[in-house]
Amino acid sequence: MLYRVGVFYFLIMDIIFLRNFRAKTRIGIYPWERKVAQTIQLDLEIALPNKRAAMNDCIEDAMDYAQIAQSIHEILAEHNFSLLEALAEHIAQTIMLQYEAPWVKVSVAKLGIVRGVEKIGICIERGIKEKGGCNGE
Repeated sequence: MLYRVGVFYFLIMDIIFLRNFRAKTRIGIYPWERKVAQTIQLDLEIALPNKRAAMNDCIEDAMDYAQIAQSIHEILAEHNFSLLEALAEHIAQTIMLQYEAPWVKVSVAKLGIVRGVEKIGICIERGIKEKGGCNGE
């Protein structure tokens, strides 16, 4: 949200994050990937629709981190995806719709699937966000 003070505009955006979220799911294009659950790692940054929680210090105004995690577990249990890209998109759209987030960044990675590579994956951003972020990106 942009606020104007005199001739200056200030961006106010609070971003929560879930990092190193690991879960098992069936994902992939090969038959063996469709049979065996693989561990994936997710990292999420979610812009809050308002700054009430920061201003009021009231839990009722905050996003429920556990509920967000539960929503992701439900997606992984109920859907089968061939591509990490499709999974990331589904998670991003669900978070934006269910929690009214104006912006979300979702990273999804398979662990140890390629020899000599710790993880492979995709990172997507959806919505509207100004410059900045938790990592100063």
